[in-house]
Amino acid sequence: MKTKTTKIIYWSGAIFMSLWFGASGFFELTKNPLVWTTTQQLGYPPHFIYLLGVFKLSGIIVLLLPNRLLRLKEWVFAGMFFDIIFAFFSKIAVLGFAATIDAVIAFAVLSVTYIMFRKLYSSELVFGEA
Repeated sequence: MKTKTTKIIYWSGAIFMSLWFGASGFFELTKNPLVWTTTQQLGYPPHFIYLLGVFKLSGIIVLLLPNRLLRLKEWVFAGMFFDIIFAFFSKIAVLGFAATIDAVIAFAVLSVTYIMFRKLYSSELVFGEA
């Protein structure tokens, strides 16, 4: 795959995930009833919901910085994966499998985005050439 195609796929996924996590983080910080009701129904306490919102918004800022903070972007990807995995299993346990479709979609998009990230920046991350 050519670098231009890789960049297009990476940035499309990064923007999509930033919109997804940005909206989620905003709704968590503004106590949107839909998000808060579901998250509390899953058993998470209010202080955790606020913390999720702060980390999601901070993470998308790092994710959208071009060619900067590559190691920190790795941590952002890890945080997003953990968030999606925990949401998936929490929803299966409490709400049933039908409620997990958003997590499955997010996991697929994030996986492809991360693969493209590694294709673009693996030498900088390994050799510290960034």
